[in-house]
Amino acid sequence: MHALGIDIGGTGIKAAPVDVATGKLLADRQMIPTPRPALPGAIADVVKQLTTSFKWSGPVGVTFPGVVIDGVIRTAANLDPAWIGVDAGALFGKAAGNPVRVLNDADAAGVAEMTFGAGVGEEGTVLMLTFGTGIGSALFTKGVLVPNTEFGHVEIHGEEAETRASEHAKELHDLSWGKWAGRVDEYLRHVEAVMSPDLIIVGGGISKQSEKWVPRLTGISARIVPAALLNDAGIVGAAMATADTDTARTS
Repeated sequence: MHALGIDIGGTGIKAAPVDVATGKLLADRQMIPTPRPALPGAIADVVKQLTTSFKWSGPVGVTFPGVVIDGVIRTAANLDPAWIGVDAGALFGKAAGNPVRVLNDADAAGVAEMTFGAGVGEEGTVLMLTFGTGIGSALFTKGVLVPNTEFGHVEIHGEEAETRASEHAKELHDLSWGKWAGRVDEYLRHVEAVMSPDLIIVGGGISKQSEKWVPRLTGISARIVPAALLNDAGIVGAAMATADTDTARTS
């Protein structure tokens, strides 16, 4: 089965057709900068543009950087508060002209990694964290997803973790790899204290430079590995959601 995966982020919106049986992209991915302000109509226009550019007819999966319940947006910390309460499934379905399924972006990336990437065969507690405009999270136990976790909003020193340790924070404050990794290490120690994962998978665009910062994360007991699918994981997971009504089960 083939599906179009669209991954909405705070900085860019990426898309590609995917073979959901193998997790492979069937064409080069395309990316359009996230509109500012990131209002529902503007994002829907990008979804339409990407669907049209691939001449796509068939199922479409779309990720969203916030809590999504039955296609309805409940939080939108890194886009615009106008999203809260929007039926994104209906909005994007109209824009794409195809059946659409919407899910949290980190959940999508996590499902892809558990099926085709760094989490394959892991039966313990696995935490996927995506570092980008914010910090997304996906939690699995015995291969089953606990949907819509928001561990990027854990407070450290009176601030949300993602304002200190996201990729955006590194760029905004011009942090060295060492200083930024120190912030990530501190964040992961907080997270580990409350859930004790066996494995932490780190993803997002900055995962392609994992050799510069993952070895510096020395205060964590859990194994830490970069995402195997790198920044394509969200696209793959979005496409996978169209093929399986039970996206929570990946084993």
